[in-house]
Amino acid sequence: MIIIGIDPHKASHTAEAIDMNETAVATVRVRADRRQVQQLVAWAAPFPERRWAVEGANGVGRLLAQQLVAAGEEVVDVPATLAARIRVLNGLDKTDAHDASSVAVAALRRPGLRAVRVEDHAAVLHLLSERRAQLVVARTQTVSRLHSLLRYLVPGGAKRFLTVAQARSVLAGIRPTSEIERQRKVVARELVAEISTLETRLKTIESQIKTAVDASGSTLTEIPGVGTVLAAKTLGIVGDAARFENRAHFASYAGVSPVEASSGAHVRHRLNRRGNRQLNYAIHMVAVTQRAHAGIGRDYFERKLAEGKSPAEARRALKRQIANVVYKRLRDDTRRNT
Repeated sequence: MIIIGIDPHKASHTAEAIDMNETAVATVRVRADRRQVQQLVAWAAPFPERRWAVEGANGVGRLLAQQLVAAGEEVVDVPATLAARIRVLNGLDKTDAHDASSVAVAALRRPGLRAVRVEDHAAVLHLLSERRAQLVVARTQTVSRLHSLLRYLVPGGAKRFLTVAQARSVLAGIRPTSEIERQRKVVARELVAEISTLETRLKTIESQIKTAVDASGSTLTEIPGVGTVLAAKTLGIVGDAARFENRAHFASYAGVSPVEASSGAHVRHRLNRRGNRQLNYAIHMVAVTQRAHAGIGRDYFERKLAEGKSPAEARRALKRQIANVVYKRLRDDTRRNT
């Protein structure tokens, strides 16, 4: 078996093939263009038993990894941090060839790396979720600019939560007395129009997200606190739940497995700041919702408080339990839909 590590870049890709003894047997550099996969596969033809390892197959290497999979190749995803550790431990300088070699070594030493699959419905959900998040950020920024401008037009500014209709009403009541005030009113009207457009786009994409979640056959929305937006975010991030060996592996990936920080006879755990932070945020929002409403989540949280845990520790415990429930749902849905 030959492992081929690839260090992908915007303009070019460097690949290095190693054998099972981690000895380099071939290296190539190809331009990032329409013929990149054809050239790489032709170069690798002398190695019939091969596995490709792409650094950041969910990032800059996504297109190349997807093209290799579509060509019938076996591909695994190597996290950039893992490849960097291998390079540093081996005392190698940072060059494209050394990076590609480190990617290959990482794939050889870590057999449990995620196998790259052809993008499916999960990729659609991830794309829609990311687009919604971008629109939310754009709307928040535009609203902030509007409030900043209204401070110069309205004594004391406008109220914090301002709808488009209310903003238009406020502007209609402003009578500029100078050229600068007239121009500020013009800009404010443009900002209100932008907010209106963004809100229309948000409604459209949220409708698309609901349709996509329904089409996925997922039952995540049956979990208290999980709406269609959080369900889409979770499904888009996780993809194939079968890649996680067990619920502990999933919890670690989500960053909700407490890290032991004991010292001597004092046993304690601290917050885990690792894992996928977007998935961690989704689980956190579910926990916030469950604590705010009567139900099994709040009951569990209060039971942990009664056991002597601090509020922070009780929140972490609740997030872990939610992660367990989400993992079970994902696995059950996969089995039912296949």
